[in-house]
Amino acid sequence: MSPLRAFLGSGNEMQPSSPPAFSTPPRFRVAGDANQQWATLTRTVPRPILVHVNADTTWLLQLPYPPDAVVPQGRRRFNILIDPWLQGPQSDVHAIFSTQWHVVAPSVATIDDLNDVLRDIECSPNDHQQSSGQDPASDTADSPPSQPRTRESSVSMIDAVVVSHEFTDHCHQSTLLELPRSTPIFASDVAADLIRSWRYFHRVITTPALGAGVEWSRLTVGPLPDWLAIGRVITPGNALYYHAASLIAFNLGQGDEGEAVIYSPHGIESKALASIETSGLSTLALLHGLDDVRIWMTKQLNLGALNGIKAANMCKAKFWIATHDEVKKGGGFIAPLLQRTSYSFKEAVKREEELQRQSANTDASPTYQFIELKSGDVGANGTTKDYLAANSTIMTSILEERDVGKVMKDVMRDDLHLTFWHAISKTLEKACDRPYR
Repeated sequence: MSPLRAFLGSGNEMQPSSPPAFSTPPRFRVAGDANQQWATLTRTVPRPILVHVNADTTWLLQLPYPPDAVVPQGRRRFNILIDPWLQGPQSDVHAIFSTQWHVVAPSVATIDDLNDVLRDIECSPNDHQQSSGQDPASDTADSPPSQPRTRESSVSMIDAVVVSHEFTDHCHQSTLLELPRSTPIFASDVAADLIRSWRYFHRVITTPALGAGVEWSRLTVGPLPDWLAIGRVITPGNALYYHAASLIAFNLGQGDEGEAVIYSPHGIESKALASIETSGLSTLALLHGLDDVRIWMTKQLNLGALNGIKAANMCKAKFWIATHDEVKKGGGFIAPLLQRTSYSFKEAVKREEELQRQSANTDASPTYQFIELKSGDVGANGTTKDYLAANSTIMTSILEERDVGKVMKDVMRDDLHLTFWHAISKTLEKACDRPYR
């Protein structure tokens, strides 16, 4: 196996330094007609859509409403924002202890920008007019200019926020406070207490734990509809629940059992995921990082790719999607102590195959496909073959490097399709690894 790449912060990072310089973050429409393609996807593929909002671990999950659900006027998707951190640094304990900045600009600069994009995606011009009771014919040049929207006067397109950990790269106060006060926040124990201390949001719900044999629907709490639940999977005995997972479970009316998106930015021990199947869930996607990150001589922070392979197999995920692997610009006392071992997916699979051969284990065939979404990438899976055939180039082998924003990249696996396109600058262009079949 080729040697793994190792990273150790340089000694000049002891003191907080200035943030990295990058241009104004691009909007999703930087790819020309990408917004229209995305909007078409929301209308034609009745399956979840996943958007990587930054290069690290901020995600947007868009769930279609089930056929029998009550759908708000002008809406097609229930939008869940996960671990939002957009602009500015993040510091834990104190800036002198640890401070980090994004190196790759997030795809949107503010929550308001994200809301504007979502309004464009979910509503055609006629939808906007009809939802406001406006006659399309009455929209003339003599009409008075509209008043600028404010955070509280506009209807937010973000229906819920999930915060997985109290650390500020997951629980970023300045980003969260851009949301309306009425936004329901679902957070882990310590994060929920921290957010409540701000006395800003009206509803902060501590995510309940999913136990073995517990039906996932029992996790539906607070303002969630009965087809959706947000919970938490915890590794027993793990201090501070650092290696845990947020669980978003749903039944879209497309089968008898529910589906789950499992989000574990630091990784979770595979045995902790045994409760997923016994709870009546099939795992659509596992979000788990590739990089092994630890503090020198002490604690392992991110469990990395070798653990991710075990976790994806244990929960029988259809897709494993990399997260929390942005190599950020760091400062403070802790920065030079961080050690990072970066695995490619191919390296991780090769290493796992070697371990299986050594243990004579031939029953651990993977059931997932590995996907890497960059900042601004949009992914969806569904069964609308006509749409995919008409609008994209089907790739059945390795995903080839293409011009950003010009070609949608697709992976076929049986009757499942994963579709995503790049909506970012060429500096982010990189070939994905071959799906592991």
